[in-house]
Amino acid sequence: MSNYHEPAEELSQEARNFSRALNSLKEEIEAVDWYHQRVVTSNDEELSAIMAHNRDEEIEHACMTIEWLRRNMPGWDEELRNWLFKEGPIVGGHGHDDHDDDHGRGGSDSLGIGKLKK
Repeated sequence: MSNYHEPAEELSQEARNFSRALNSLKEEIEAVDWYHQRVVTSNDEELSAIMAHNRDEEIEHACMTIEWLRRNMPGWDEELRNWLFKEGPIVGGHGHDDHDDDHGRGGSDSLGIGKLKK
């Protein structure tokens, strides 16, 4: 089964690499969840420690993939710089001037292109 939603032959190598990275990120996040569930449910302290180590390695892998996306795929750098490592509330506490409560989509009747006038 293909991970592509469009015909593979119509996708550039760059688009295929983005898909590879995004799918890898999903897999790493899923693995973090699996390991974390095992950590919190294991009744064996040593096994729990091993699973925590494995979970933390998956977090490392996810972060490395996010960094690759930040460096290579349009949009990631700006959004990560806008949202990460900030103090205060996550929603409504900071962000782009044109981002409103629905994340810059300009309202429920918007086409998602943002505000045209300031």
